[in-house]
Amino acid sequence: MEIGLADAVAAVRDELLDAAARGAGHEVSFVVGPVEMEFEVELRADARARAGFRVWAVTADAEAGVARGRTHRVSFTLTPRNSTGGDLLVGGSADRQAGPGDVSGRIQD
Repeated sequence: MEIGLADAVAAVRDELLDAAARGAGHEVSFVVGPVEMEFEVELRADARARAGFRVWAVTADAEAGVARGRTHRVSFTLTPRNSTGGDLLVGGSADRQAGPGDVSGRIQD
């Protein structure tokens, strides 16, 4: 499975926005701090990409088939902000059921 680096970052952003939306208006909230991400990536020539290359995150099942010399480790830190530039808050209620709730359709094998 090929996952573009931008898609991986977008997935994290979408999850943070979902968590913020679920917690909106609740009495307990947390400031989302820096998010550290690290990937094994493979650079591939791509005629459609403006720069000529695309960066793909290497998944565990694909890693065995990729030559070691062609993979690179990329790490970076993102600091999430809301649309006005303030801290992103993730909230919840003190009387909320423990655990993540219904995760059917959200957890993949």
